[in-house]
Amino acid sequence: MAFTVTIGPAELSVSEVYAVLFEKLGIGTAAVSPIREGIVWQLRLPRTLLAAICGAGLAVCGVVMQSLLRNPLADPFVLGISSGASTGAVLVAVLGVGGGLISLSTGAFLGALVSFGLVLVLAAGAGGGTAKVVLAGVAGTQLFSALTSFVVLSSADAERTRGILFWLLGSLAGATWTDVGTTAAVCVAGLALCRWYASALDAFTFGSSTAATLGVAVGRTRLVLLVITALMTAVLVSAAGAIGFIGLVLPHAARFLVGPRHSRLIPVTAVLGAILLVWVDALARTVFAPQEVPVGVVTALIGVPAFALLLFRTRSAP
Repeated sequence: MAFTVTIGPAELSVSEVYAVLFEKLGIGTAAVSPIREGIVWQLRLPRTLLAAICGAGLAVCGVVMQSLLRNPLADPFVLGISSGASTGAVLVAVLGVGGGLISLSTGAFLGALVSFGLVLVLAAGAGGGTAKVVLAGVAGTQLFSALTSFVVLSSADAERTRGILFWLLGSLAGATWTDVGTTAAVCVAGLALCRWYASALDAFTFGSSTAATLGVAVGRTRLVLLVITALMTAVLVSAAGAIGFIGLVLPHAARFLVGPRHSRLIPVTAVLGAILLVWVDALARTVFAPQEVPVGVVTALIGVPAFALLLFRTRSAP
């Protein structure tokens, strides 16, 4: 984060960037113009912080869902939670659902809950099992993506449609200090709760029956953790759009480094997710400057090959 905040299409030296940061911390004075100061303090720093928060939150959501569902391919994007959150946010932003009484984050949260509830109903109707949950998640993702596109294309003008579609691909370009504060509060609380349930998640790795015999309140614990992940996903989607594959790939990388115990796995996954998305965002805003690439596009380019590798590993697993 300390390095990527110095990267951007604007020609700012490293010394100028850190002079602004130190001035805001009450150390010294920055001899830079107000425009340059605004680029650092109002654009780059909130964007970098939001990237770290989103990366950490989405990665931990992936850890929790893979453990609860006992499926290495589970994450909020694959299971339709991100798509449902996007639909809820778009209904509030474009159609004004709620009459101004519902915030963007609340709409995203309700959409995430509806989407995941539908996925679970479809999976149960198909006979249950983790494989059926993933298949139902694919169907839910397509359904809510189609609903989102229909609402945007039928109800928004051309300029607004372009902006919303860019946001839906995953964009940190509009990051503000309000977004940073809201997402940080939700994610810190969510990460702390997930860490609190680390031993229960260890038990879930061996199945619901084993968890119950070990004294875990299976139904209540699963409900609490699913609501936590849905809330975290909804808030992150409302701030940065649907960013896929973070929650799918990073948990496996963290397991490779520290093993399957969730007391270590959760914080390490959060750190890896933050690092990855911070660098992805730095690439997205500089490689094709002044044109910016949505971060969701870059994570998909990284995540799809990793997803394919996981499929092959799952197939060859005993």
